[in-house]
Amino acid sequence: MQPIILASSSPRRQEILKLLNIPFQVVIPNYEEEYPDSIEPEKIPEYLATRKVDAVARSAPAGTEYPWILGADTIIIKDKKILGKPEDSEQAFKFIKELQGKTHKVVTGMALFNSELHFVSNRTSITEVTFAKMTDEEINWYVSTGEWHGAAGGYRIQGLASCFITKIKGTNSGVMGLPIFELYDMLKEQNYSLIQ
Repeated sequence: MQPIILASSSPRRQEILKLLNIPFQVVIPNYEEEYPDSIEPEKIPEYLATRKVDAVARSAPAGTEYPWILGADTIIIKDKKILGKPEDSEQAFKFIKELQGKTHKVVTGMALFNSELHFVSNRTSITEVTFAKMTDEEINWYVSTGEWHGAAGGYRIQGLASCFITKIKGTNSGVMGLPIFELYDMLKEQNYSLIQ
């Protein structure tokens, strides 16, 4: 199996690639996380994932080309409003307060570059997550754990946030930031086999 360049520093995405026994190397993309105002919220992660892949491809040392580059991006959408990564514990509290007792969408977009074909394929995974009602005391406790750091919407589904999640319509891996089914489907489409 050829190694894949992962255009992300996310430990969760790395865990998923390890789970699938995919050899990988992390190259953090140098790019601005911007997107056009006209783009639909559900399309933003795929757009940003493609920009990450492009930034990493351009950063390859002269005369070399990465055979495979995988980029991914995740956002939380609540009532058409995007909740990104909280800047501080105050904003993390605000985000969780907004999510508690309600259902929101977790949208993860992926882009996979195949250098042999000079082709980028994309996939988007949308998962609906429902939080139980939470007291301010519970929200404060959760925020105090620090799990919100670097997490879209201010929570990690694979951590203590699962104490408050009553329903998931979709996949856990999609919420973690690298939907396994969609990733497998993209790899298979590009003749990258996990079956040895």
